[in-house]
Amino acid sequence: MTLPEFPRPPALAEEGAGWLALLGGGEFSFGETVDADAAWIAKAPPGPVGFVPAASGSTDYGAELAAYLEDEFERAAETIPIYRPRDARRGKNAERLRAVAAVYLGGGVADRLIEALAGSPAHEALLERLGTGGAVVAIAAAAQALGAVARSIAPGRTIPGLGWLPGGVVEPNFDPGHDRRLRRLLAEPGVSWGLGIPAGGAVLLGPGGAVELVGTAFWAEGAEGELREIG
Repeated sequence: MTLPEFPRPPALAEEGAGWLALLGGGEFSFGETVDADAAWIAKAPPGPVGFVPAASGSTDYGAELAAYLEDEFERAAETIPIYRPRDARRGKNAERLRAVAAVYLGGGVADRLIEALAGSPAHEALLERLGTGGAVVAIAAAAQALGAVARSIAPGRTIPGLGWLPGGVVEPNFDPGHDRRLRRLLAEPGVSWGLGIPAGGAVLLGPGGAVELVGTAFWAEGAEGELREIG
């Protein structure tokens, strides 16, 4: 089954645009994301990968990811130290985002990533990199943060996302037998469609409406819409 038509990030409409990879989750250290990582690395131009740790706040995550990418794919990676809003306002960090071949938004807590990036020069640099041929990769909570809304760490709350997927939401680590969380996001005002992406899977969005999937994903329109397997 082909992926249904849905609004894409405006940056992907530009000539020479890159790829956005939405990863459902999984532990790279256990080899659970190898196929998904191979897919986005194949789309990225030559050069280093920049890791943004804002969602987790971890100082170790970047080093561990860099070792994995070097060992598995012979790709260098560096941490771009964006942890808080003030880091995302620094011009040096925005320039580093524009200079790398791909940017990897690490998992953790969606609230932290949204708070750090929203309205910042770093956020604009990410969109610019996507629009000029680079790859932007978002895993787990980071993938959800790119939607119209995201589930907050505060129980029962949702928060505005970064809005890369107009009218859309993403539920990572998705189990189609337990779709309650996706349905709750779909019920939020302004949300019309949603993707459920299981751990280890990925949805890659490219220029000209191109779509590639790793594994399977799930699609629904509206909170009461049919859940359809795609891929």
